[in-house]
Amino acid sequence: MNNKFRFRNFQVYKDARKLRQELKILSKKFPKEENFCLKAQLWRALDSIILNIAEGSDRGTDKDFAHYLNNSHTSLNEVAACLDLALDDGYISEEEHKEYLNKCEKLANQLTAFRKRLLNEPTK
Repeated sequence: MNNKFRFRNFQVYKDARKLRQELKILSKKFPKEENFCLKAQLWRALDSIILNIAEGSDRGTDKDFAHYLNNSHTSLNEVAACLDLALDDGYISEEEHKEYLNKCEKLANQLTAFRKRLLNEPTK
């Protein structure tokens, strides 16, 4: 893999891409009236998770990168809220809601651990 784009090697980046793919497929069953509302918001939040990891990875300091990982985490919070709304509106089942919230939680734990590692360990 190209070392110039080191973010592509991070497991959290790979897992965020996988979650994005899965939730884009799931959201295709939302009604058409949600195309420019909930579905679009969900897709923007999913993209933001990934794009913040990529952008932050090339910042000058680990502290700067940690800030972008925090931005990714806040976008992940938005994804979880979108899942709540999709459940409330009957677009997804309880099982789907639970499954994807669990995946969001795992990704949140990865982002938090990576951020803490950046803030507590100097770059080698």
